[in-house]
Amino acid sequence: MIDRLAIEGYRSIRSLVVDLAPLTVVTGRNGSGKSSLYRALRLLAAAGQGRAVGELAADGGLDAVRWAGPERISRAVREGGPTEGLVRSGPVALRLGFGAADGLGYAIDLGLPVPASGGGFVSHFDRDPDIKQEHVFAGLEPRPSSVLVERRGGVARVHGDDGWRELARGMPAWGSVLDEHAGAADAPEIAGLRREMRAWRFHDAFRTDAGAPARRPQVGTRSPRLDDDGANLGAVLRTSIEAGHEREIARAVAEAFDGSELEIVGQDGRMTPALRQPGVLRMLTADELSDGTLQFLLLLAALTSVERPTLIVLNEPERSLHAELFSPLAALIRRASEQTQVLVVTHQRQLADALDGSRIELEKEHGQTVVAGRDGLLDQPGWHWPKR
Repeated sequence: MIDRLAIEGYRSIRSLVVDLAPLTVVTGRNGSGKSSLYRALRLLAAAGQGRAVGELAADGGLDAVRWAGPERISRAVREGGPTEGLVRSGPVALRLGFGAADGLGYAIDLGLPVPASGGGFVSHFDRDPDIKQEHVFAGLEPRPSSVLVERRGGVARVHGDDGWRELARGMPAWGSVLDEHAGAADAPEIAGLRREMRAWRFHDAFRTDAGAPARRPQVGTRSPRLDDDGANLGAVLRTSIEAGHEREIARAVAEAFDGSELEIVGQDGRMTPALRQPGVLRMLTADELSDGTLQFLLLLAALTSVERPTLIVLNEPERSLHAELFSPLAALIRRASEQTQVLVVTHQRQLADALDGSRIELEKEHGQTVVAGRDGLLDQPGWHWPKR
């Protein structure tokens, strides 16, 4: 489980550290930075798959996503003074990390590439940032005494019973230690952490339009997790039902749709979900369901799938849902959080209240995203970024 999340220098987030619970709700007004926190967490997941540099390059490079405000918010700025003319003294850095009270944490520090000097070869990959540092550590933050694997520039080393030992030299600036050395026999922490991060699941903006894949019958094979486009909706629900989650799924559907019953219709090897509603003489298949009903079934499949990851992140799950579905959705999410850590990003206060989880309310202060009610950086959880 992620107990602490740290972000520095990303979009509207200058510096932010938050503690997470088994169920955490991130709220705030439009433009407060909820999307920045969500996207930072997705970027961390990409680092676990060796794709962080590529993800940043696709977004336009480090310059396009890094914090654009002053390096520090001075007293003059806090009192309404101008920010123009403030000069950075430190290096450009985008830092992301998470810690676990009873497990492993990870921190990555990305920066601008060092330009060629003396008329040397100029790379066409100038949007690619460099991985300056990576740290795998035990506990909530990367203190020197808790670091197990350290990568600085092209050199990686691992800490064992006999002290530090070099793991690799000459690592490429775009290659993560989680990807390059996941099979290292003397650094099993890397493989375990990589496996955990790759299991995180993010669900954002399911398609529910008339041409959505979830509306069409799809080839039905056992499916332990929901595809990003929701195409295997019927197969995921049927897999979960046959794995023993039938009562849980039936309860959620009945609560949401006035006693309706879910059926998975199969024909010629293809499956599609359908609802049998009280007073309706025939089943309504997925192509006939409203956008909100289909959205709820997609969320139901994601939260009851056989494969239970360590983390599920839902970004604005209330899209297309009528307010009457907020309560049954909240009940479904709460039950899921008993087995899987769940983080919900929402601007819908009614849903946030119904979830009744640990709440992080974001707001903008002098252009930066902060947690509402905090008295500056000294009031946030501890985090130690290793120096370059």
